[in-house]
Amino acid sequence: MKKWNLLLLLSLALVLTIATPVLASIDLSEEISAEDEASFDEILEPVMDVYSFIKYVATAIAALVLVGAGIVFMLSGSDPAKRDQAKNMIMYVIFGLIIIWIAPLIVEYLVQ
Repeated sequence: MKKWNLLLLLSLALVLTIATPVLASIDLSEEISAEDEASFDEILEPVMDVYSFIKYVATAIAALVLVGAGIVFMLSGSDPAKRDQAKNMIMYVIFGLIIIWIAPLIVEYLVQ
């Protein structure tokens, strides 16, 4: 385990050593041209299509998991362990859905 920690630490140090001068040379105050923005939008369109597909598939899977968790909760009877398991499943599914659906808004806020 220590071997992996050392390897991870050395990799991180290497990335930071290389990335720092590159990031320092980037001028973020430079205006983006209309051509560059159109090119970026053209690249971003298929990425957003894939994201939308994944979002809707994940939502459908989450609905099925919620139904399964509801069934487990109803059939748990007096077993508190199964009830807690069902409650945790519901909580994690809801958190996952919130993250999936809010992620583009967070990215848009950070980019502006």
